[in-house]
Amino acid sequence: MTETQPASPAKALLLLPVLVLLGLFFASVFQLFSNGFADADGWSLRYFRQILNRSDYQVIFARTILSSLTVALLSVALSYPIALLLWRLERWRNTLLIVVLVPWLVSLVVRTYGWLVLLGPKGVINGMLAWTGIIQQPLALMFNDLGIVIGLTHVLIPFAVISILSSLLAIESNLEEASGVLGASRFQTFRRIVLPLSLPGAFTALIVIFLASIGAIVTPIVLGGMSHQFVGSQIYQEVMYTFNLNKAAAWSICLLAISFLSLLLLKAIERRLIGTME
Repeated sequence: MTETQPASPAKALLLLPVLVLLGLFFASVFQLFSNGFADADGWSLRYFRQILNRSDYQVIFARTILSSLTVALLSVALSYPIALLLWRLERWRNTLLIVVLVPWLVSLVVRTYGWLVLLGPKGVINGMLAWTGIIQQPLALMFNDLGIVIGLTHVLIPFAVISILSSLLAIESNLEEASGVLGASRFQTFRRIVLPLSLPGAFTALIVIFLASIGAIVTPIVLGGMSHQFVGSQIYQEVMYTFNLNKAAAWSICLLAISFLSLLLLKAIERRLIGTME
C-alpha cells in the first residue's frame, strides 16, 4: 500500500485565503441572524411580526416575487432564440457574443438611467408613439412594475444567453445528423433532441435571473420609485434612511428564506419537466 504523503506547509498556506473567506462569510451570516432576531431590548420576533403582518409589506413581497418571475421568464424567452442563433452561426459566434456582452462594460447605474431617457413621458418611446399618432397622451412606462421589469430584463438577459448557449454547445452535432438520417424533420429534431438537452441551461438561467431579480436594488429604486418598492430597495431604505439595522436584517432573512424556497420549487419543477420530456 502506498502511504499518504503529508501536506507540505506551502500547500497548507494555499488554504489560508479560503479559510479567511469562509470565516468572514459565517461571521456575517451570524451577525445577520443576531440582528434580525433582536431589537433594542434583546432577542425578539418583533420585526418579523411587523414585516409579515403589515399589508403594505405583503404587497412588497408579492410585487418582488411576481415581477422577478416575470423578468426570469421573459429573459429566458428572449434569450433562447439569441442563444440558438449564436449556436448555429459558428463563424460569427464570437463577434455576436461580444455584442451581447457589451452592455456589461457599462455601469449598471448608467444603463438604468438610460432607460429613464427612453421610458419617460417625454422620452424616446413616447415621442415616437405620439409622432406616429398611436397615442395622444404619454404612456406610464416607468415608476411602476412595467418599468422595473423592462430594466431588469435588459440587465439580466446576457446571463440567460450564456447559460443557454453553454447547454447548446454541449450537444453533439452527430445527434442532429442521426436524427435527420432516421427521417426526422428539423422541427422534430429540435423538439425531441435540441430542446430537451438545452433545458438544463434554460432552467439554470431562470433560477439565476429570478434570484438576482428579487435582490435587485438599483433598478427598482430608479425605475420603480418609492411607490413601487422591491424587498431589496426596502432593505436599502431601512439601512440608509431609517438606520434600523435590526429591521433590515429581518427583511434580509425573509428574502433569504424566499430565495431558498424558490430555489427548491424551481429545481423540483425542472426535474419534473425534464423527466416528462425524456
